[in-house]
Amino acid sequence: MSKKEISRYGFISITFKATAALTLIPSKVFLNRTTEKQNVMYGLIGKIITQSNQRDALIEILIESVTDLPGCLSYIVSKDAKEDDAIWVNEVWESQESHQASLSNPVVQDAINRGRPLIADFGERIELTPVGGYGLRADE
Repeated sequence: MSKKEISRYGFISITFKATAALTLIPSKVFLNRTTEKQNVMYGLIGKIITQSNQRDALIEILIESVTDLPGCLSYIVSKDAKEDDAIWVNEVWESQESHQASLSNPVVQDAINRGRPLIADFGERIELTPVGGYGLRADE
């Protein structure tokens, strides 16, 4: 391994140390939300495998369904760079309860009903507790 190459373990170690160091920066400098709030944010990262050639159609449905959902701080839909029929959805919510409540929203229910036939399978699903960072909508 050359000096410019870094092992996977080394990368993870450096990333962990950098993340830990950033937590020491005062919240008003780095975070978009104040930490005085008692609510614990809720995050999800999920992979969706679409039926063949249905990725763009599902992306359109997913993106149009998240306009102005109460409690949604971030909702990002991404194409997988290596799998032509895979989508990743990254969500951050004010709380797990606000995420759960969104599932009964008529706009979301409509998106689920229209999107379900386009889905072949689901991949990884990771639940997270976001603590802040760049890109989260500030409380309004």
